[in-house]
Amino acid sequence: MRPYLGHGLGLRSQYYQEILDQRPAVDWFEVISENYLVEGGKALYYLDAIGEHYPLVMHGVSLSIGGPHELDRDYLQRLKRLIERVQPAWVSDHLCWTRGNAHQLHDLLPLPYHEESLAYVVQRVRQVQDILERPLVLENLSSYVQPASSTLSEWDFLAALSTESGCQLLLDVNNVYVSARNQGFEPWDFIRALPPQNIRQLHLAGHSDYGDYVIDTHDHPVADPVWQLYRRTLEHLGPVSTLLERDDQLPPLSELLDELQQARRIAASAQEARCA
Repeated sequence: MRPYLGHGLGLRSQYYQEILDQRPAVDWFEVISENYLVEGGKALYYLDAIGEHYPLVMHGVSLSIGGPHELDRDYLQRLKRLIERVQPAWVSDHLCWTRGNAHQLHDLLPLPYHEESLAYVVQRVRQVQDILERPLVLENLSSYVQPASSTLSEWDFLAALSTESGCQLLLDVNNVYVSARNQGFEPWDFIRALPPQNIRQLHLAGHSDYGDYVIDTHDHPVADPVWQLYRRTLEHLGPVSTLLERDDQLPPLSELLDELQQARRIAASAQEARCA
């Protein structure tokens, strides 16, 4: 039985004080790990204060689990210290690479999906889990092309990675939709191929639709096709902790709370359909 936190929001600094003053109806918050890998200051003050009232989950963007470089042991030790401070329900990052050797590229880049890269990433995931002393949760990317050397689908790669390494999965429903539109596959083929018992969390977010292609921008409300895919996903999986992401053009907190309530209504409807 997977732990269930309900429906959460990404914690953004613009909302820190409002959250403390109003204690909005949010079940949990997801924090970007790299924003808090510091020794002190305002960010950690608010993180500690908000963590007294809400469960927290840590979500990283620079692990670079698929990169060609050595794992960054200093980064992992700092991450582990933050874990000890926050006591998050789980810790996640992305199935991607973000750097070559010395330099962070500040982008989430896809890796080729084949047996050699699978064995490589499985070994690195196990190393990270040994250091952090907990399962790692990995998220699927939004992508625009398929690496030419791939011999596996992204969903088969994720399923095998989770099974072989013991990691868990963060299924980003919007990313599935974006990638499906850009690459021309059926999004449901992706979702139904993943091992349900290994899916720890879901993400919802907005995107920009340019007709012939879609960009994962996280600066719009969730689109109707993504809501529909979310409902179908929950009818298939049952309740899964769900996070609403917004990273740009941040609206008033009240608008995000309304959108979060829409996610709750869809989840309740999906559960009723599942039990019918």
